Amino acid sequence: MALLRKGSRRIVVDGTAYRWRLRGRPTYFQGLAWTPCTFAVEHADTPGMMLVVTTNQPHPSNWFGREATPVLPSGVAQAIQLALREGWTPTAPGSPFRLDQSAGFTPSP
Repeated sequence: MALLRKGSRRIVVDGTAYRWRLRGRPTYFQGLAWTPCTFAVEHADTPGMMLVVTTNQPHPSNWFGREATPVLPSGVAQAIQLALREGWTPTAPGSPFRLDQSAGFTPSP
């Protein structure tokens, strides 16, 4: 499944172009701040295996106003570099590669 181009942003990491996207509206569980924010990344020119990163922050648009750090391009670049070291092959076909960085996330009661 390819990443929607609408709302995605381009980022270059180590000379390779990628597209990344944060879901604009939170899912139900993200809106309640029960689950952390996630974003997706794919190779810009040859989409293959998608990278799905789970952060340790609530979604910025959660419904309870829980403070959230925005997802910045620098954080996306770090996640891409870590995923590549852990075996993500962005141009190969396959199931999404999941990178869990949710340690320290505390869900709302």
